[in-house]
Amino acid sequence: MEAAASGHVRFGSLVATEPVEVRHDLGGVTSGFWAVVAEFEGHFTAVRLDHVVRDAPPPRPVAWAPLEGEWATSLDHAAYVEGVQEVRRRIADGTVYQVNLCRVLSHELPEEADLDGLASLLARGNPAPHAGRVHLPSAGLDVVCASPEAFLLRDGDRLESRPIKGTATSMPAMLPKDYAENVMIVDLVRNDLSHVCRPGTVQVDHLCAPEQHPGMVHLVSSVAGRLRPEAGWDEVLAATFPPGSVSGAPKHTALQAIGDLEPLARGPYCGAVGWVDLDRGTAELAVGIRTFWADRGGDGRRWLRFGTGAGITWGSDPEGEWEETRVKAARLVGLASGKVDP
Repeated sequence: MEAAASGHVRFGSLVATEPVEVRHDLGGVTSGFWAVVAEFEGHFTAVRLDHVVRDAPPPRPVAWAPLEGEWATSLDHAAYVEGVQEVRRRIADGTVYQVNLCRVLSHELPEEADLDGLASLLARGNPAPHAGRVHLPSAGLDVVCASPEAFLLRDGDRLESRPIKGTATSMPAMLPKDYAENVMIVDLVRNDLSHVCRPGTVQVDHLCAPEQHPGMVHLVSSVAGRLRPEAGWDEVLAATFPPGSVSGAPKHTALQAIGDLEPLARGPYCGAVGWVDLDRGTAELAVGIRTFWADRGGDGRRWLRFGTGAGITWGSDPEGEWEETRVKAARLVGLASGKVDP
């Protein structure tokens, strides 16, 4: 347990300030409003904030200077295509059915750059149902999230996940493999939730529903169940994290493939970003996709990161999967770089 200092978080009209405590688990915690950022590799940070406003006005405009020049990528075109081919080899060997293969884009970030400005830009140019801004310097968190995907939504004992699998520029461009991906991940999510929900309560509320977002359309499903009374947040996260839609199936061997093929840690990308209100029994954790975060390199320089990826199945075309990662990144990176108008 550590002392916290200044900072703020915003999720829609919900704004929380006055951080007072930083934890790396929620075991045994029964009260408080907590902002949460969980990295894909498992590092979990929760910050309790004492002042919460649920109908806050829009934030004041903050300037953002476009980032000029090229972004580096953790996997270039050739390496990504080879990664897709390796996943297909593993599928042929029967060790895995689907793997989400990702790359991280990086651009040097000026010391004076305030990610509040980037958050304002994304709110105008890429509005998202699970957008969030987490600026908690004492906890090392500087994140802007424009996620379309709900990882875990809680209301009392009801726990819901809304996995997204299947991405195209339009519904006619959606492929059979997109539907197959979604069904595979829905089955995985059903299994994850069954570990913490009462028997017989886990159900699929909708399957492969189309959902339009800026520049693309997704297939979205909903899986929900009723939590067992004794299931705490540590148990819930142990059963469900990392999100199935950004790892693969079976999850264990998909994570092995990710560790073998991706040279850079994903960090908050593909993790979870959101809040848990233990006083009200509610929570909203987004899958950390369409997400920027600032960190320091080994030489002390400040960097802005952004992740993008695609779900690989036996039916995947390597060039098509590379193009999907490009499409997912194009609008948001374009906004940050001043190449796309908000």
